[in-house]
Amino acid sequence: MARQTVVPHGPLAVVLVAFPGGSGLDLTGPHEVFARANRSVAESGRRHPGYAIRVVASAPGPLEASSGLRVLPDATIDQVRGPIDTLLVTGGRGVHRACEDAALVAWIGRRARQARRYGSVCTGAFLLARAGLLDGRRVATHWSGAADLAARFPRLRVEPDPIYIRDGNVFTSAGVTAGIDLALALVEEDLGAEVALAVARALVVYLRRPGGQSQFSAPLRLGSAPAPAVRDLVSFAVEHPAADLSVPALAHRLGVSPRHLSRLFRRDTGQSPAEVIEKIRIEAAQRALTARGAGLEAVAAEAGFGSAEVMRRAFVRLLGTTPSDYRARFGELEAAS
Repeated sequence: MARQTVVPHGPLAVVLVAFPGGSGLDLTGPHEVFARANRSVAESGRRHPGYAIRVVASAPGPLEASSGLRVLPDATIDQVRGPIDTLLVTGGRGVHRACEDAALVAWIGRRARQARRYGSVCTGAFLLARAGLLDGRRVATHWSGAADLAARFPRLRVEPDPIYIRDGNVFTSAGVTAGIDLALALVEEDLGAEVALAVARALVVYLRRPGGQSQFSAPLRLGSAPAPAVRDLVSFAVEHPAADLSVPALAHRLGVSPRHLSRLFRRDTGQSPAEVIEKIRIEAAQRALTARGAGLEAVAAEAGFGSAEVMRRAFVRLLGTTPSDYRARFGELEAAS
């Protein structure tokens, strides 16, 4: 039997928690997604009341974000009345000071447990953890804060790479723009793919970037630490994913033994050459899958996988999705643009 959508009697209350020294985009990104969803619902004539969005803070008056952006919250936490559907805590440099605000932490702990769902953007996970809301859960946060979060709250299962993670009714995301991905996923859950797509198109962002997708592309994950020789090999692989990128071929290109090449990659990247190359080829396939017309075998060949089945296994293992499903998600936006 087809699943029926339950239409709420009134707007779904979305509460975004802000604090001094937070990230402006952590707040404005999700806020814009929910606001655009309201506009899309109104224009489509759908039977859904949309969202009532409020920004709240511990104290009255304007807040200054870490970028200097000044934000005027809609209310203080003690002025919030009625049920909360979705409670999202933002992050930013000021989060550790916010964690020392006992009243704010207690309020988050109490109201989050009463909400249908709750979550965090970026380092807002520190506040949820301080309120005892993340024990035993899989958690995402900004890559730069992952180790610190895990050390301060050892009961959490912190995963430094995903863009966002859903664990039951708890949603946590990586930093900054990942809050947009998280909010789009929430909108899609509430209002369906059509509305989420309309919002993504309006914001000129990709719809449904998979939560398990890495926060970084393969070259960016390597950072600035690798030796120039390793960086040059990675650059060559990115430009020529269908070339012979086996360990012997790469070692020959660099003029070293295969064993020495493997030591260089392990030392500089923490990964084997094969692991790095596979991620590069995954990203090449992702780009090709959003283009029109190419079949899966052609995409696999272009990305250096050799066959569609080899590519499918790599996608399932690393991204938790298939190439066909990835194309269905991302191709919607590409075809509509």
